[in-house]
Amino acid sequence: MPTFVDQTKIEVQAGKGGDGMVAFRHEKFVPNGGPAGGDGGRGGSIIFVADSGLRTLMDFRYRRKFKADSGENGRIKSQYGRAAKDLYLKVPVGTTVYDFNTNEMIGDLTKNGQELVVAKGGRGGRGNIHFATSVNTAPEIAENGEPGEDRVLRLELKMLADVGLVGFPSVGKSTLLSVVTKAKPKIAAYSFTTLTPNLGMVILPDGRDFSMADLPGLIEGASQGVGLGIQFLRHIERTKVILHLVSMDPNNGREAIEDYKTIRHELASYTKDLSTKRELIVATQMDIPGSEEKLAEFKKALAAEKIEEPVYAISSVTHQGVDKLMQDIANLVDEVEAQQAEAVPEETVAVKEYKYKAPKADQFTVEKVDDHYFVIKGEGLERLVQRINLDHQDGVMLLARKLKNLGVDEALRQKGAVDGDDVAIGDFNFEFVQ
Repeated sequence: MPTFVDQTKIEVQAGKGGDGMVAFRHEKFVPNGGPAGGDGGRGGSIIFVADSGLRTLMDFRYRRKFKADSGENGRIKSQYGRAAKDLYLKVPVGTTVYDFNTNEMIGDLTKNGQELVVAKGGRGGRGNIHFATSVNTAPEIAENGEPGEDRVLRLELKMLADVGLVGFPSVGKSTLLSVVTKAKPKIAAYSFTTLTPNLGMVILPDGRDFSMADLPGLIEGASQGVGLGIQFLRHIERTKVILHLVSMDPNNGREAIEDYKTIRHELASYTKDLSTKRELIVATQMDIPGSEEKLAEFKKALAAEKIEEPVYAISSVTHQGVDKLMQDIANLVDEVEAQQAEAVPEETVAVKEYKYKAPKADQFTVEKVDDHYFVIKGEGLERLVQRINLDHQDGVMLLARKLKNLGVDEALRQKGAVDGDDVAIGDFNFEFVQ
């Protein structure tokens, strides 16, 4: 069985756009040749696709960087470069994508086949066919392709299960899952047998079905990261119904009511209050001698706490009460689904898509590094410089006009720049002239 991976960090780099072309028509029988440089093709984007056949983020454990292809450069005779193919990466249904640096949630993939663009490919640069004017009929101006987005992401998998089994370690969660589904979780008589979530499908005789997850056991302080609890609580966020298992083993040395209250406290203390979810209380291990007496005490303690929920007494060994419990769980899952559909109709649910926000070129800083050396920083301005083809004099003049219009010349003067001083914008260096 593969190792379960429910959180990972990766880097994605979309493809660069192809460069625009500087070219002219020099053909026989074409009297008015003019500019004929084509545009570059769009770079490939990186797109996540939710796949219900995947259960873990294991595919991203050993390969951490993904890069899409760049677009093709523009060609002569006004031919456009070919756009690069997008790179599709499959992730499990239930994957939430965050920007690693800002912790902003980019998207949530909750349905099979759902797509999310996580890094947008760069636009292709324009060829010189776009820069002809009545004044300059033969421009030697073209744009370089825009760089593709390069970003670091955090992927977090929250298992999608209709029913989540909660309770202290060794209360019988794995045993119940193995009895009612075809899942084969590890079962043993010691704490923390379940180190990773197990998922199974319960199929009832009436044709109804629901998914059930056996999650790592909780202990006091789990919501603050004690034990395995913090891993478990992430997965319970999306369950529709909580099945709260409490052991009736009289020899385990614990009070059933205290176990119940401790778990409820941890659910309420998590980042999102999980105690508001619908819950069924299940008394387990009823085949052990003395369990009936402990159950009676537990019910009395619940009544004293003014908790009026019914208690299902079951034994996964003898199957006592299991069928009735499964039927009532199915009814409750149906009820919760109906309430959720009424609150937010499926057709109105908007899928959050990541929208690229281009940085503004007029937002920059000027730093005087030495007596005659200045460095200008600003993502938007650096991208503007990268976009202009500086191999031709027309491109250099175009950049000079743009820098002046953006206020770069004035900002340099205010910092004390004089003729002949060196200025750097990213990888581009030039001499300042008043």
